[in-house]
Amino acid sequence: MSSRSSALPVWSLVAPILGWIFLMGVWLAGNAGGWFVAVLVSSMLGCVLAAVHHAEVIAHRIGEPYGTLLLAVAVTIIEVALIVSLMLSGGPATTALARDTVFAAVMIILNGMVGLCMLVGGSRFGEQRFGLYGVSASLATLAAIAVLTLVLPNYTTTVPGPFYSVGQLVFIAVVSIVLYGTFVLVQTVRHRDYFLPKEAAENKQVHAEPPSTRVALASLAWLMACLAAVVLLAKSLAPSIEAAVVNVGAPVAVVGIIIAAVVLLPEGLAALRAARANRLQTSLNLALGSALASIGLTIPAVAIVSIATGWQLTLGLDNKSSVLLLLSLFVATLSLGTGRTTVLQGVTHLVIFAAYLFTTIVP
Repeated sequence: MSSRSSALPVWSLVAPILGWIFLMGVWLAGNAGGWFVAVLVSSMLGCVLAAVHHAEVIAHRIGEPYGTLLLAVAVTIIEVALIVSLMLSGGPATTALARDTVFAAVMIILNGMVGLCMLVGGSRFGEQRFGLYGVSASLATLAAIAVLTLVLPNYTTTVPGPFYSVGQLVFIAVVSIVLYGTFVLVQTVRHRDYFLPKEAAENKQVHAEPPSTRVALASLAWLMACLAAVVLLAKSLAPSIEAAVVNVGAPVAVVGIIIAAVVLLPEGLAALRAARANRLQTSLNLALGSALASIGLTIPAVAIVSIATGWQLTLGLDNKSSVLLLLSLFVATLSLGTGRTTVLQGVTHLVIFAAYLFTTIVP
């Protein structure tokens, strides 16, 4: 019996325990400052990694494609919690935070994560293949949600500017949930075979003995503890993150990139490991599923916060960002439209990602 089946690694238990201990220190001592900020950041990253590990244990128990779906939802819960915490603590000044974070997540996933997986996999295996039907369905759904939530607000006239009216916001929130819910139904029930790796028969991890029910339930409890710790740590760190961005003279949008990068780091590592093992289908399931969950679940959540607080939610992207988003969707459709990838597609996506980062800092 494998170690995963019989016990959970010690570090995945220690990380959330330390996170809660440091949280109690913040509550007792007041606002975090100085070296303690670095300790809290390290602790939050540890809790994020532990959360994704426990999600992987549960995913191994329930199988594919439920596993990648669970990872995507777990990561998105962390992202939503971070955004809502920062919005509530920052007030009306943070109404664009959700837009910046969701856009950053899409760009990191669609160009950074996917591009790196293609580059690493192509460098190692020359050419990698994946199921075209599942990826096409993911891209079509992602394009619809992304344009409706991040581009269309610039062209509606009920409320001028990059905003939706309350009625429009409710409609877009419902549409986002419908699209994501339909995608989940297709991925897990109606057309589950579209998202299964073709190389599953040769994948040793698939044949590894799954964890016991007891271990899976324990991981579920630890996962909840990790997610709660991440939310509270992020809320404690919010003033320090915003102050650091302002002090270096960086645009406010960098805060969204930092949040998205922290949240997506562990899932990006999981996708990269899959690409190195010649399992590009799993990498794309993780990446595109995360992008869909990021928009499909985040927008309704922040819409509820906006309506409840009366703050106007900024959703529309500026012209530069809209061009980069549409370029990313167009290139992804072309590069993932044949069922085969090489290093060329990987480099192309990474160049777009570099352009996004550079023009964010130097607009």
